[in-house]
Amino acid sequence: MASLTETFPMSLLSTINSANDVIDLTPQQLPQLATEVRETIISTISKNGGHLASNLGSVELTIALLRIFSPPLDRIVWDVGHQAYTWKLLTGRREQFSTIRTRGGLSGFIKPDENPCDASIAGHAGTALSTALGMATGLARKGQPGHVLAIIGDASMTNGISLEALNNLEDVDAKVIVILNDNEMSINQNVGALSRSLGRMLTSVRYNRIKAAAEAAGHRMHMTALRHIYHKLEQAIKSIWLKNAFFEEFGLRYIGPIDGHDFNALENALLSARDDKRSVLVHVATQKGRGYQPAEQTPSAWHGVSAFVCETGEQVKGGAKGYSQACGETLLALAEDNPSLVTITAAMCTGTGLAAFAEKYPRRFFDVGICEAHAVVFAAGLASTGYRPVFAVYSSFLQRAVDCVMHDVCIQKLPVLLCIDRAGVVGSDGPTHHGIYDIPMLRCLPNLVMMQPADNQELDAMIRFALTLDGPATIRYPREPGPERGLKECADMGIELGKAEVLSGSPETTIWIWALGDMLPLAHEIAALIGLKGRTAGIVNARFIKPLDLTLLKGQAATATCFITLENGSAAGGFGSAVAETLAANNITTPVHIIGWPDRFMGQGSTTQLREEAGLTAERIVESIQ
Repeated sequence: MASLTETFPMSLLSTINSANDVIDLTPQQLPQLATEVRETIISTISKNGGHLASNLGSVELTIALLRIFSPPLDRIVWDVGHQAYTWKLLTGRREQFSTIRTRGGLSGFIKPDENPCDASIAGHAGTALSTALGMATGLARKGQPGHVLAIIGDASMTNGISLEALNNLEDVDAKVIVILNDNEMSINQNVGALSRSLGRMLTSVRYNRIKAAAEAAGHRMHMTALRHIYHKLEQAIKSIWLKNAFFEEFGLRYIGPIDGHDFNALENALLSARDDKRSVLVHVATQKGRGYQPAEQTPSAWHGVSAFVCETGEQVKGGAKGYSQACGETLLALAEDNPSLVTITAAMCTGTGLAAFAEKYPRRFFDVGICEAHAVVFAAGLASTGYRPVFAVYSSFLQRAVDCVMHDVCIQKLPVLLCIDRAGVVGSDGPTHHGIYDIPMLRCLPNLVMMQPADNQELDAMIRFALTLDGPATIRYPREPGPERGLKECADMGIELGKAEVLSGSPETTIWIWALGDMLPLAHEIAALIGLKGRTAGIVNARFIKPLDLTLLKGQAATATCFITLENGSAAGGFGSAVAETLAANNITTPVHIIGWPDRFMGQGSTTQLREEAGLTAERIVESIQ
């Protein structure tokens, strides 16, 4: 890829210090700005990691939005934030862009307290349309100026919240402009009937030819009495060629499909949407990964990336096997002898380690799209017919389906296994993605067994154990690879319901450290420091969050002066709280020092940085309980 100095005599991007500066550019300058934006994004993400392919696809769309609309007066609500890096660059954050996703730097997602142009937070998919509809209604009721837009991807449009908002749209007396950024992808290839319908809209040759002629005529009629006739003609054409104009059934005037990399077409469509008194959906077709050949060729692999070499596209990966990969390998190994085993993902096939399973057993693998609540209830339905469904899902996304875990799985005591990936802090993705709330949200639910392994071998054993249970279970594990402790063969590990593993200590030990999985290394550091002070601390690999090993707890409490609990999760209502409540329920007064993430949203940064900030280091912990 040629450098900017080789391609252009001067930098346009360096002159963009606010959203208004984009308006002053000539149409001839826009392709240069788009190229500079892409090179800046590629260069920065090659160092910091981040969401690359989707952001490369939305460059022209973002530039066009800023030429037609005026944030923050006009409220632009981005869905998810995977497509908003250009937005950050062009709305006054160019000089800080090199800090994106680093400690104290720009967020990788939309964040209102970062910039007034960010209308609403955007970390989880499917919320933009509901947010925009609420904003538009509020502004209309107060008689305040400003347009409200929702920028939503085609994968997010199939999310349940989006469909609920569509259903409500015609009942609300307010105008919303919906920009459907259609790259035919979520993270992996899109699934579902609505996605296929959108694809047909993009590829209908006859429709697009007539649509293009009608749009051109309509723009020539701009601001004339004939526009009404154009609208009727457009609607008639759609009804002929699309059979059923899906979005217009919900009260949205449909414009599109528009080439998302054609500035003239984008600006004309956005002008038409802005000036229309009705709610409008502008269907924009973009290419995920545009402008960077490796991302164009395999956009799924370039959705969220670690650091990489720009020239070759080689990504910097860690050498250790992660829990996601280990989970996928175990499920694949078990599938051959267990025909009732099926797996489910919510648009996260690769991220949750299920790609190999999906390839070998396509009829036993289900990708339901970005629909976590549906995935849980779907799993419940499968379980009720004799299947053993395993839903692999990120902790932060399972939050959206807690009611379904309670209502559809736990009450019926159905054998659904939830493999909760990315449990704990997840580094640079920040507060919307930290998976630290699954324990407090789930441990209050009856009939649910909850586990956390200390390494990949123990994860294998826990999956095998969970699939023998008559009811639901969860296994949580972090993003970082687990240590290999050199344990016995998995079949001999002795996973028994509610039984913990004592790693060190004796009957005379007075300080007991109960740790969950990935916190065991910290437990060893704490025990070593306590040893330097002349005391002895024993270490327990808890294994089970629910049920707890009550027999072991009672036996240790007989001589213990205190317990210390360690968890990569929220301290409020988490594992440590469960230990304290269990002791109290049995009239045991031994103090419990609960160590976990504090009762506030943690920012972005490496796990080491976040632990230091929260005081989750051996030195600080020992000092705090002195």
